[in-house]
Amino acid sequence: MQEIFDRYINYLQAERNVSPYTIRNYSNDLLGNYKRGSEKGFFQFLRLRKINSIDSVDKGILRDYLSYLIDLGVAKGSITRKLSAIRSFYRFLLREGILKSNPIEQTASPRREARLPSFLTIEETVNLLKTPDIATPHGLRDRCLMELIYAAGLRVSELVKLNLMQVDLDAYEIRVVGKGSKERVVLIGEPAAKALSDYLDNSRSLLLGNKTNNDLFINNKGNRLSERMVQKILNKYAKRAGIDKRVHPHLLRHTFATHLLDGGADLRVVQELLGHSNLSTTQIYTHVTQRRARKVYLSAHPMAKTDEDLDD
Repeated sequence: MQEIFDRYINYLQAERNVSPYTIRNYSNDLLGNYKRGSEKGFFQFLRLRKINSIDSVDKGILRDYLSYLIDLGVAKGSITRKLSAIRSFYRFLLREGILKSNPIEQTASPRREARLPSFLTIEETVNLLKTPDIATPHGLRDRCLMELIYAAGLRVSELVKLNLMQVDLDAYEIRVVGKGSKERVVLIGEPAAKALSDYLDNSRSLLLGNKTNNDLFINNKGNRLSERMVQKILNKYAKRAGIDKRVHPHLLRHTFATHLLDGGADLRVVQELLGHSNLSTTQIYTHVTQRRARKVYLSAHPMAKTDEDLDD
């Protein structure tokens, strides 16, 4: 199984060009995470059931695995992701001729709970962005990366992969390589452009030292900044800003989309800026627009006002 799994990971990397983040998730979903908690990986479950061969798996075993995860209290969204990883693995087995049929192809995923994305208010966003000390090289860098995530709705993986030549400050544009190596052009406003210019003029060269590279965001050693470090940076400034929420890079991306729609932006424009393949993925953010529409309706329609409002 390990040899087959290693071939599968090589296939994802070399032929499918899957992101490191997705490979990490698929590895955890199939092999399991040995660092904490109960054994939730698919291969771990097979070992518990003393199943030593891939072709011994059938629909009944997969149903047992899903029930096992539910009994452990695993969230439906996580179960759906694990099932997706298993399907991908079995499609690879069919492709390589290791199996002649897929016994789990028709297995339905559990219905996911409709969870609305969290986001920051405009006041919280402003407080977060003004927290770094821009008198220091690190503060200039940190202010710039937060401005870019919020201004352009970037994924953290897109942010850390940016190179200098992808930035066009004159046009207020950045060429981004997103999921599936798809390119898109994102826009930035004056605050983000100024933060980027300040970082490039007054910070990056100091962090770079004697090194030479084209990485846009770099760490103390002059190397490309990691996703984990970006997360730590956001956590630090969120605490300083007194924000009582779990602030992470994707939260700023949620905030970008929510603020655009709340300001009246067209849904398809937001879809293009986010780099979503399907409009349905973007539609989850319309809850804010609907809430705003309800507020406007209650305050503007004469028959929706309370008696106290009419007296005024």
